[in-house]
Amino acid sequence: MGHIGMDADVVIAGAGPTGLMLACELRLAGVDVMVVERLAERTGESRAGGIHSRTLEVLDQRGVLDRFLAEGELQPVGHFSGLYLDFDESESRHPYPLMILQSAIERLLEEWAGELGVRVRRSAGVRGLDQDADGVTVELDTAPAPETLRARYLVGCDGGRSTVRKLAGIGFPGTEATMTALIGDVELPDLPEDYVWVRRTPGGDYSAIAFEPGWFRVITSEYDRVAGRDEPVTFEQLRESLIRVAGTDFGMTSPRWISRFNDAARQADRYRQGRVLLAGDAAHIHFPAGGQGLNMGVQDAVNLGWKLASVVRGSAPESLLDSYHDERHPVGERVLNNTRAQSALARPGPQTDALREVFGELMVFDDVNRRLRHMLTALDIRYPADGDHPMAGRRVFDADLKTPEGETCVYELLHAGRPVLLDLGGGAEVTAAAAGWAGRVDQVEAQSEDELWPVPAIGEISPPAALLIRPDGHVAWAAAVGEALDVSALRDALTTWFGPARQG
Repeated sequence: MGHIGMDADVVIAGAGPTGLMLACELRLAGVDVMVVERLAERTGESRAGGIHSRTLEVLDQRGVLDRFLAEGELQPVGHFSGLYLDFDESESRHPYPLMILQSAIERLLEEWAGELGVRVRRSAGVRGLDQDADGVTVELDTAPAPETLRARYLVGCDGGRSTVRKLAGIGFPGTEATMTALIGDVELPDLPEDYVWVRRTPGGDYSAIAFEPGWFRVITSEYDRVAGRDEPVTFEQLRESLIRVAGTDFGMTSPRWISRFNDAARQADRYRQGRVLLAGDAAHIHFPAGGQGLNMGVQDAVNLGWKLASVVRGSAPESLLDSYHDERHPVGERVLNNTRAQSALARPGPQTDALREVFGELMVFDDVNRRLRHMLTALDIRYPADGDHPMAGRRVFDADLKTPEGETCVYELLHAGRPVLLDLGGGAEVTAAAAGWAGRVDQVEAQSEDELWPVPAIGEISPPAALLIRPDGHVAWAAAVGEALDVSALRDALTTWFGPARQG
């Protein structure tokens, strides 16, 4: 139930993947949420075309992954600026990227949101906001006249040109564009190959990727040509660009949609301004190298959702929201950095050719390949955490478990979006330490069926004796087998992330 005098606990601006994922996370936690979207309907555009390993795990943590697997195709290959990367099946249940169009991702997320009771209002963009001690008044651009909504929090998931970010006065520093890329879904009857993957030419580079039978996603990149922000994008521009870069248009016809992007890289200087927060492209834009943008937005949503829900419900202090910026801003910085590097590696010319040759030779080494793979898939993210256990702050491995109720796995325990205290042999001390959080934290006793758990950048380790798993799948606290249980550290972690213990 929403709070008295409020139209919703949380209003989310933007019904893209980030906004919809955040809405689902909040509804799982019982928060009343409304999504407002400027567009009257989904455009059918699909700038993004894939889901990486960590995002697949996130969807698995919520029990909805099968819906996405049914509509996409697993692709056992990745790349860093067009240089191929290998994947390792031992690192995750879902080691390979899933090729799936953004339009399908949005439709599936909206269906799930509807099942959870999320309200979505279209033709209702944000045009004004005013925050005070109790909430935010949101003015909507609606017909026939503007409307206002009252909510306790507003989250801007409204894209790179975010109105919410601008109205909140949040800075968006970064680097300007140095190139222009065009993208469109078209037919290419004269393409002599099944597909083209980042073919570099003296004029730039191009790709032609078959997402559906008969249809190709054509992408052209031309360097040192920067289009005006509001310059219209046409089929003829894409055709002419392909001719300049490839020497032919391959008989291009039947455009579904055409769009433009560039390598401008900007990041919000803070992800929270009082009762207004930012996620997804509203918080960070970058060159879409390696397909990291949508994935980072979904992971922003899963980091923020449970924290915002805890604050709205009153079980955690408002200061918990500051950890969202503290954890996710560095992740965004790293992605901006690696996409700038990929953009530089893609430029035409003999110097870059030489650089790519050297870089390609380095990528043969397992350590280099692993480092780049983890960077793109986000499997190696480690948030600041207390304690020196190698899993502290990292995402939990989806180990097979045996419980008194039967067989399960770690991610199944996270389907409800609640924190889990998993006791794999810690004993009665673990249960006693967490007694004050009964009802807020699910306690599960189990045995790990996996003798070793893989940890990115470290290798394989023995399963911990006990671990506290946040709803986003990251480990807040862990205890090693054979060591004395630090009960006070467990209580500190429970208090930090899930509020003070209930007295009495």
